[in-house]
Amino acid sequence: MRFLIQRVRHAKVTIEDHVAGEIGQGFMVLIGVSDSDTEEIADKMIHKMLHLRIFEDEQGKTNKSLEDVQGELLLVSQFTLYADCKKGNRPSFTGAGTPKLAKELYDYIINECKEQIEVVEQGEFGADMKVELVNDGPFTIMLDSDEIVRR
Repeated sequence: MRFLIQRVRHAKVTIEDHVAGEIGQGFMVLIGVSDSDTEEIADKMIHKMLHLRIFEDEQGKTNKSLEDVQGELLLVSQFTLYADCKKGNRPSFTGAGTPKLAKELYDYIINECKEQIEVVEQGEFGADMKVELVNDGPFTIMLDSDEIVRR
């Protein structure tokens, strides 16, 4: 599982000229799922993401978490995080999870985050989405379950 986390001032996802989700300060997170991912892995990734201390404190140090700043979440499914560009110029996506598993885990992640964060917005799984954001910093972090979770 991969989470591409961007600390944002605001972000929104639009589908066919309709705003599906919009947040203020917080994280815009692209979520990629592989076939070996599980709810247990998702739980560990969610915990790591929600406890990342990447917001500035009063001394300008990155020392505050999403909860500390009452931050919001925008969660967007993104199978292309599993693009394999080793051969040729056309990426392969065979490392991405099946759509059924990916949707189940994406929905699971959304529901678990809603239990812990007041504002959780989302894109639509499998839709053609337009994502807009103002990256604060810029500050972008990739969480990869292969590095976070021992399988």
